[in-house]
Amino acid sequence: MKQTLLFLCSFWVLGALHSQSITGTWKTVDDDTNEAKSHLELFIGNGKMYGKVVKLLKSPPDKLCDNCPGERKNKPVLGMIVLVEMIQKDGFWQSGSILDPEKGKWYTCKMWFKDGDPNTLVVRGYIGPFYRTQYWYRV
Repeated sequence: MKQTLLFLCSFWVLGALHSQSITGTWKTVDDDTNEAKSHLELFIGNGKMYGKVVKLLKSPPDKLCDNCPGERKNKPVLGMIVLVEMIQKDGFWQSGSILDPEKGKWYTCKMWFKDGDPNTLVVRGYIGPFYRTQYWYRV
């Protein structure tokens, strides 16, 4: 009986720890229309966080990034890394950049869990003193 209880408790603890992680798949939502746009997979590489588009919900899967600058111009949005070099500092993920493929602009980015909810992510992109905020939801 004790072993069964210990086994179940360990799964509960592991589940709670996993749900606190920012990595995984997130549904992005357009901050103007509130429509779901895509799924992004957030992952850690070399101690920094990155995000890759793994599903498009409003656009065809072969959509190209017409407005993207540099090496991403006219490349498929699906599979594109649009969140780069985020570091965890002072309770936030920050100091990286996020690309808006529709506008073709890079923004400085900061992310955190909304009110401590591990399933709602606040994503804020900055250009100078101006910013735009989106809420992403764990898939």
